[in-house]
This record gives sequence, structure tokens and C-alpha cells, in this order.
Amino acid sequence: MPRRPRRRRRAGAGAPARLVLLALLAAAGLGGGAAPPPSPPQGVRLHVSADRQAARAAAAAPAAGSAAEADALDVLAAQPTAVWLGSWLSPQRAADRTREVVAAAAAGGTVPVLVLYALPHRDCGGWSAGGSADAASYRAWSAAVAGALGPQRAVVVLEPDSLGQLDCLDGAARAERYALLRGAVRELTAHPATLVYLDGGHSDWLPAEEAAARLRRAGVAGARGFATNVSNARSTADEVAWGLRVSALTGGARFVVDTSRNGRGPATGGDPWCNPPGRALGRPPLSARPAPEVDALLWVKAPGESDGDCGRGEPAAGRFWPAYAVGLVQRRAW
Repeated sequence: MPRRPRRRRRAGAGAPARLVLLALLAAAGLGGGAAPPPSPPQGVRLHVSADRQAARAAAAAPAAGSAAEADALDVLAAQPTAVWLGSWLSPQRAADRTREVVAAAAAGGTVPVLVLYALPHRDCGGWSAGGSADAASYRAWSAAVAGALGPQRAVVVLEPDSLGQLDCLDGAARAERYALLRGAVRELTAHPATLVYLDGGHSDWLPAEEAAARLRRAGVAGARGFATNVSNARSTADEVAWGLRVSALTGGARFVVDTSRNGRGPATGGDPWCNPPGRALGRPPLSARPAPEVDALLWVKAPGESDGDCGRGEPAAGRFWPAYAVGLVQRRAW
């Protein structure tokens, strides 16, 4: 999804992210910046959904006779990547899809990462424009998703772009958005095994002070924390440095970093946020944590899914683009 733009290493940075994030999921009474348990469980994994565009493309590639493409797509299909739920799904279908993913993850002993993407005025009329028709529709939609989570463990990244793109809204619409986010946080965190991360933008979008102020107003105190770099290509080092400043300004909120295509950092020249050329897969999900405040590195954006037409006649937002996907894999940073 489109992202408009506007290093330090800490003690314990080598601790495996899987042991921190998933220990939190195993604990009761999560959220509100609670500290990780001291003795995390071993061997828990994030869910790899077989019902993803990358997985379907990988399955179809051998029949097309391209061994190189098949191998590259297999790399994507094997990695745990977030499942996006948006207003293209009705409340009932969004709830059904949530139950499907959560049940499949539980059956496999894994934890799903879900993204909610349905706020009114989504993407400010950009390539991913859309969203719920109004506040009441969004409340019904988000309540349906929250109600479908149940007691199983899950990670939720809440509404990419929602705080970074406030400037396109008038005062009433901004107040409404904050209220909707706070309400969604309350509903989602009613499930003790769900970790919620509000989208906070990224290091080249909002100053840390502004991002922190917006996160506080959106209810980050009731969530586990915030997410950075969703669908963007900012370097992990830059995101961690920025995220640490935001964390310090939000009472120690933890954060996750999207590394799905930041292996070469941001594009220089051209378009840095809409299908940026020459990018690469970043570090895999649950790689070693770069700082104690970082709960995990995740793939939130599904690598290979287009950000939109971008004014260049590229695939529509959300459509899988094999050539772009293969390039991300071939240039990967690991």
C-alpha cells in the first residue's frame, strides 16, 4: 500500500525476536507497554498462510516453465507475511476470513499477523483509496473482526497510513479518525492474547514528536505499541533510531518494523514510496532484534503486491506483480 514520505545498538540487541514477541503472546494481561516475561518459550513460529497471492503464484510458476521465477516465488511463499483485511471484505466476510486465518494458525501451532485497513477516507484518495463509507460502517466492520479473534494468539497491525495521512482531513474528520482508532484498540485488546500495534508512519514522514503525539491521541497507551515502515523501504537502522525516540515519548511503547522490502533502503530519485524500483527483501521476520524496545521485525507489506498504478500503468493496488516480486528476492539482503 502506498506510503508518502514527508543507529544505535542497545544492550541485548542480539536476543531472538521470536522469543520476545511470542513470549508476550503466551502471557496473560498483555498490552499497555507491559514488559516481556523473563523466560520466553522456545520454538513458536509465525503463521505462513497458503492462501496468499505469493503462494498461489509460486505453485503456478513451474507450469509456466520459469525455474528462476519459481525458485524466487518459493522464497516469498515460505516466509510468514501479514494477512490484510480491508473494506473490500464485508463485515461478515472479514470476520470469516479472520476466523479462517486464526484457526489455521492455531492448528499449526503458529501465530498470525493481521492488518486492518478499512478506515473511511483511506489513503486520502491515493492509489489505495477507499475504506468504509462512514464511521458507523467502520465500527461495524472492526467490531466484526475483533469479535472473530477469540482467545487464540494473534498480532494486529492497525490501519496503515491512518496517522501519517491526517493532514488531508478537516478537523471533524481528524477527530472522528482518532475516535475510531481508540475504539478499535479497545475492541481488539479485549482479547488478552492479541497484540495490537497502531501504525505510526516512518522515519521520513513525521518527526518523532508529532508521531508520538498522534499515537498518544489514537490510544497507543492501550495497545502493545506501534508499527513503523509499513509498505515502505526505509532502512531498519533509520526506523529503529526513529522508533526509539517515539517510544521514549509514548511511555515506552514497544514497536515492530516492517522489513519486507527495505533490504537496500529507500529508492533514490524517482518515486520512493509507490512500487519503488530496485528494492530488495529486508531481513526475514523474527530476525534478531536490533533493540530491546523492538518486539520484532515483521513482513507486514506482502512483497510483490503492487502499491498501485503509480502513474506508470503498473498493476492495481494489492495485485500481485511477479516481475517485481522476483526482483525483490534476487536482490535480497540475506
